[in-house]
Amino acid sequence: VQLQASGGGTVQVGGSLRLSCAASGTFSAIKLMAWYRQLPMRQRELVASVRNISDTRYSNDVKGRFTVSRDIARDSIYLQMANLKPEDTGVYYCNAHIRPVDDHLWRNYWGQGTQVTVSS
Repeated sequence: VQLQASGGGTVQVGGSLRLSCAASGTFSAIKLMAWYRQLPMRQRELVASVRNISDTRYSNDVKGRFTVSRDIARDSIYLQMANLKPEDTGVYYCNAHIRPVDDHLWRNYWGQGTQVTVSS
């Protein structure tokens, strides 16, 4: 099972970016998908999560600016980021709780990380 993230880049303050992440491999179910980020000199933190189409959660830092969505048919999660600030600069990771085929346990998987840089 792999998570492949894309969509990072450099944008000016107030700009927008859209991150995408797709799960691939052999698995029977995805319970939850999420975005985390690691800002400079800080620990990795949860940005947003989506359990199904409507059950979404956001950190207070991004609420009202970021929108998380999930395409169940494509095993994908997206993060639409608007009104970006310099303090949003960091590496963004997708995360998913997945049950591989022939496994009765949910496993935690991470994507490779994608850099987001907001320049002032």
